[in-house]
Order: sequence, then C-alpha cells, then structure tokens
Amino acid sequence: QVDLWQPSSPFHIVEGTVTDARVPQNTSRSLLPYLQQANIQYTSLISDLQKAIENQTGLRSYRNRRSLSGYNYEVYHSLEEIQGWMHHLNKTHSDLVHMFSVGKSYEGRPLFVLKLGKRSRPYKKAVWLDCGIHAREWIGPAFCQWFVKEALQTYQTDPAMRKILTQLYFYVMPVFNVDGYHFSWTNDRFWRKTRSKNTRFRCHGVDANRNWKVKWCDEGASFHPCDDTYCGPFPESEPEVKAVAHFLRKHRKQIKAYLSFHAYAQMLLYPYSYKYATIPNFSCVESAAYNAVNALQSAYGVRYRYGPASSTLYVSSGSSMDWAYKNGIPYAFAFELRDTGHFGFLLPETLIKPTCIETVLAVKNITLHLLKKCH
Repeated sequence: QVDLWQPSSPFHIVEGTVTDARVPQNTSRSLLPYLQQANIQYTSLISDLQKAIENQTGLRSYRNRRSLSGYNYEVYHSLEEIQGWMHHLNKTHSDLVHMFSVGKSYEGRPLFVLKLGKRSRPYKKAVWLDCGIHAREWIGPAFCQWFVKEALQTYQTDPAMRKILTQLYFYVMPVFNVDGYHFSWTNDRFWRKTRSKNTRFRCHGVDANRNWKVKWCDEGASFHPCDDTYCGPFPESEPEVKAVAHFLRKHRKQIKAYLSFHAYAQMLLYPYSYKYATIPNFSCVESAAYNAVNALQSAYGVRYRYGPASSTLYVSSGSSMDWAYKNGIPYAFAFELRDTGHFGFLLPETLIKPTCIETVLAVKNITLHLLKKCH
C-alpha cells in the first residue's frame, strides 16, 4: 500500500537508508504507530499531497490560450502543449530545428525528437538528450524544453553555445514516455511506467528504464507486472524503448554522448548501473562529471553528488544509460534533478527556472568537454 518515491524498489532498503514513501491518508494512521514501535524515525514531508497536486495543476486553463511566442517555460506543460510547441519551433526555427518521429508509443502517439544544430557540414557528431522516461518526473520534460529555448535564444550571443551548435547536433526528446506522461496529467500524478497492458495481471505498464537489453531484469528490477520497477516480458518489449534503441543503434557512430534526465536526488550518474565495476574510460567520464557538477553548483550553490550509478544511487539493471554505454556511446550520463525529497516529484513551478539554469551549465560543460577530445 506504499508508493516508494526513493529508492524506487524495496530491494534497496537496508538499515540506514533514507526512504521516501507516499501513503494514503487512512494507511498513515496505522503506519505511523508501527514505525514508532519499530523505533524507525520519520518525518512528514508533505502532509496534504492532494492539496499540493491541486496547487500545481489547478490553474491550467488560463494559460493554454497564450500564443506560442509567449510560451511559458516556468510552468509544467501537458503533452499536447509540448507537442504543439515542438511543431511551432519546427516551423519558426527551421534553420536550427528539425522535428522528426522515431516511432509510435503503445497507445499510438508519435515519439517526437528535435534535431538541434547548424547544418554546417554533412557529418557532425551528436549528443542525445531524453527526458521523461518516468512519467511523474515532470521537471525532466520542463528541462528539455528549457534547454532547446536556451540554445535558440543564446545562439547569436553566447560564443560557447554557438560553438556547440555549429560543431554538434543535439537530438532532444522532451517526453520519452508519452503515454505515461499523459496519464500522469489525466489520471494519476504519480504514475511512473509506460501504459502497455498486461492481460494476466490487469496491471499496466513497464518501467521504461529497466526494459533495455543490458543485464535485463537482474538486480534492481522486478519480474512482477504490478511493481513499479517491472522490467517487462522481454527486453525492448515497450515500443518506446524499441524505437529509441533502434535510432541510437543506427546512429551509434555519430552519437558521442547520451544524457538522460530524471528526478529526484541531485546526482550526476555514469555507468555502470548494473554492477560495481569501473568503466574503461573512467578518468575521462569522471573528470567530465566533476567539472559539470562544479559548473552546476556555480549558479545557486546546489550540490550534486556524482559517481557510478551503482555505488552512488543503487544497482539497477536494464537502464538506458548502461545500454547506451555498452553500445559504443562513450559518454553516458543520467541526471537526477532537484530536489532531495522535500518536494519530491512535486517540485514547485517556482523552482523550474533555477533548476534549469544550473542544469544547462552542466550540460554545456559536458558538451564542451566532449569537443576537447578525451576518450
């Protein structure tokens, strides 16, 4: 009856683990005395979650009518709004933006990607960014949109951005898990998985970050279809994962960095996630992470931990980051954006701007590192 927010799976809860869980009101009445008896310390972070959700999504209608030129990057947007925004950029910034689809979701929605960069020469290296693999992590898609806006707005004025967009392409996928994201707006704000149906268990969805073909369904993933970390019936069973994996495989020689944006923990993670071992190009990746975290901190003093995902966060198999690394993309990172649990998945809209500003610094830093040739 408990929805784990951090860590995502009960396997990772050991003595001394700080655990964030969402509990229905009636359950909390029996849970809290139990925690007291067991001598487990607890704090109530958000006492009325329903109210917090309504505060965040209640005032929608007034701003859907805004023209796209006045698109507000400091609020969360529905899937329709995000896709409309992508179409609009494709029309109005055709010199720097090209929109395409890598496939269709389980429910038949297009999986849109923006290709960002100056068409300066026929062959250019590229960086992949995806957001929203987990539906409820709304700050992810907000960041992907912010990053595109920053690139377009500062291309003329910022020499670093100009250099990056001239020498590289960015493939930006603002919402990876489109069905789940849509569902988190319409039905369940804390939905995490995809929306594929499991006939035997009547449970929906697979954890799209446990569905990749790398040590699939080993530690940190679940075989049970009703679990939040369900790995799926087989690797790439989810059309979204299959489509992106296909695209990355096809462009693996071109794509030099894979960046995936999650929430929440304030961490910058690199492989491996599925085992405790050191990657071959550790020194390059580690120095990139160290510099990126320092760049991020320079904006507002927010500290990110960084390191291999397995030892910094927890062991998890079948992740997109490990898969990208195993498929020849030398720089693979997963960001866990703000915060560390005070708001959890309900990061207030007032914090979108600072979160995005600091994260852009980290991404630019990694990208410039990439151009300096350290393999």
